[in-house]
Amino acid sequence: MLTQRVITGVSLIYCFVSCLSTSPVNAECIPRVIAASGGLLLLAGLWTPIAGALIAAIEIWIALSHPADHCAPLFLAAFGATLAMIGPGAWSIDARLYGRKRILPPDTTE
Repeated sequence: MLTQRVITGVSLIYCFVSCLSTSPVNAECIPRVIAASGGLLLLAGLWTPIAGALIAAIEIWIALSHPADHCAPLFLAAFGATLAMIGPGAWSIDARLYGRKRILPPDTTE
């Protein structure tokens, strides 16, 4: 989970920096700012379900508004959605603050 959080967070920050370097600051960079701030939260492992859901929504919006380049935003949306569903993992601020949540399969012995 740590690896997925780091890859997603660094990718979101990279997309934001590349948006700033290729064009002047305009309205097209606003979704990237929101996604990069969610990426920083993912890197820290803070508010992971909220940050993951926000990233998934923003990246889907970016993919739909720029149909020529939709592969990377769709992958980042999928990573954000999975992190929102499964949580941050053991090495995160969320785990330190609220305790680690474990998902156990149901007991089938009756």
